[in-house]
Amino acid sequence: GYPFGNRDETISSALGRNKKLGMLTGFGKFIDGFLDLIDPNHSLNSIDYYVEPTHNLIDKLGWVFVEDKKVLCVRSKNKDLFYIPGGKRDKGESDLMALSREIGEELQVTLKPESFRFLGSFEAQADEQPPGVMVRIRCYESEFRGELNPASEIEEMKWLGFEDKNQVSAVGGLVFDHLRLEGRI
Repeated sequence: GYPFGNRDETISSALGRNKKLGMLTGFGKFIDGFLDLIDPNHSLNSIDYYVEPTHNLIDKLGWVFVEDKKVLCVRSKNKDLFYIPGGKRDKGESDLMALSREIGEELQVTLKPESFRFLGSFEAQADEQPPGVMVRIRCYESEFRGELNPASEIEEMKWLGFEDKNQVSAVGGLVFDHLRLEGRI
C-alpha cells in the first residue's frame, strides 16, 4: 500500500492513508485499533494533505465549474474516465498561475483571478497507477472569459451530474460527493 518512510510525513499519517485505501496489514490494523482507543480516528485525522509530492503522491490542481447542478469534466485522449480539468504546477508557479495556464491550454478560456475561491483538497488512489500511488487535487472555483473549447490533450468535455459519478476518476468522485453534500449537484 502507501509506503512509510517519507521524511516529511508522520507514521500516523501514512497509517491513515493505508487505512483509507483499505490496505492495512494485520499489524497495521492492530496499531490503528490501539491508537483509536487513545484518540478516536487518530490515523485518519493525522493524514497530512500537504506532504511534498513523491513518486507515491501526485500533486494536481483542479478547476471545478458547476452549472445547472452539473460539473464540467474532461476526458483525455486514450482514457476512459473523466477528470476535473486542471493539471500540475510548473516550478515556481502559484496555484492561481498554474491552474490558469492549465485551463487555458485545455479549454481555451481565461480564468478570472478576482473570482478564485478554494473549494477543498481531495485525495484518492491514482487511476492507472499501482496500489498506494495517490493523487491529491487542490480544487478551486472561478468564473471565466471566453468560450469553452477542448484543446491540447483533451478528447472530450462533458457536463456530468451526481448520477454520472461512475464516469469520473476516484478523486473526481470525492469532489462530486463534496458538491452533493453542499447541495450543489
